[in-house]
Amino acid sequence: MQLKAMELQGYRNYDSVKLTTEGGVNIFIGPNAQGKTNLLEAIHVLSLTKSHRTSKDKELIGWNSSSAVIRAQMSRRVGDVSLELQLSAQGKKAKVNGLEQRKLSTFVGTLNVVLFAPEDLDIVKGAPGVRRRFMDMEIGQVHPGYLYDMQQYQKILQQRNNYLKSTDIRRASPELLEVWNEQLALTGVKMIQKRKNFILQLQKWAEKIHAGITGGTEHLTVDYKPSFGTADSLDSQDQSSLFGQFMIKLTQSKEQEFRRGTTLTGPHRDDLTFAINGKDVQSFGSQGQQRTAALSLKLAELELMHEEIGEYPLLLLDDVLSELDQTRQTQLIETFQSRVQTFITTTGLESVNMSRLKDASIFHVKDGQLLR
Repeated sequence: MQLKAMELQGYRNYDSVKLTTEGGVNIFIGPNAQGKTNLLEAIHVLSLTKSHRTSKDKELIGWNSSSAVIRAQMSRRVGDVSLELQLSAQGKKAKVNGLEQRKLSTFVGTLNVVLFAPEDLDIVKGAPGVRRRFMDMEIGQVHPGYLYDMQQYQKILQQRNNYLKSTDIRRASPELLEVWNEQLALTGVKMIQKRKNFILQLQKWAEKIHAGITGGTEHLTVDYKPSFGTADSLDSQDQSSLFGQFMIKLTQSKEQEFRRGTTLTGPHRDDLTFAINGKDVQSFGSQGQQRTAALSLKLAELELMHEEIGEYPLLLLDDVLSELDQTRQTQLIETFQSRVQTFITTTGLESVNMSRLKDASIFHVKDGQLLR
């Protein structure tokens, strides 16, 4: 998979800019606040129709524009593909090869990316919400239907939470609550099963990669922690059994949920845990171990996507090389070199091990302008 050209109009601080790539590694260099990250963000938005930096689409539209447009030409195993995504106050419009897509879920997955930014180090040591977002974004790329399930789940969850907040348990309608419970459980079980399968695949690659980085001295395990039951129990249960278990848990939590005004069971409460040589990395791992675990996860994503879709996604490295020591940076570069089209942002080349990079294209970014 390769991005051959991209054009932005009215996007962030770019009134109009065109990028033509020549292949392998592309480095965007320049001071902070000039627009380097905006370029990587635009590629990410074109992949997932969502930014990794904001949930508000209006922030992606330039001050002097009423809409933002991202266009790209890319090549895949099946041939060349043109993409277009327009963002405005009226919503989003997406086109593939000039044909407007009725659903964004049919657009997602045409361009696949793996993004690695400094905040991704928090996948290991940060809050559970960071890890849930990590799962959601990566599963959604290889299984676009998952994004639809997730959106439906969030709508039902919000409606159910509004009911819990606005209604006293003594006046609550058992019939209405049962409807919310059934809808939440039906959609939530689909998400849980896909998350479990994703983590099983990711673990396989992350374990191997982590062992390579550490010279075989460390064994990394990644475990999915659903909000009810255990990950192991999911293996022996079909969708119907999980639905029943979900419903029981919702019933058991009823009084506490009305007191707190929020839903306490479901995928929105799931988490991941990481262990090195059997010890919890979040609590007992050194900063170096936490960073190595995060790096292993990102490199595992590349291999997992290659396994799923038959080609490597694009790799976006947003000012992350300066966060890695020489050993980890070298491991990262050797992984993508000559295999994965990569886009890197950096304030200076001194933070990049250029001796390991071959034929990198360098672009200078200044005040929304792109120069070779």
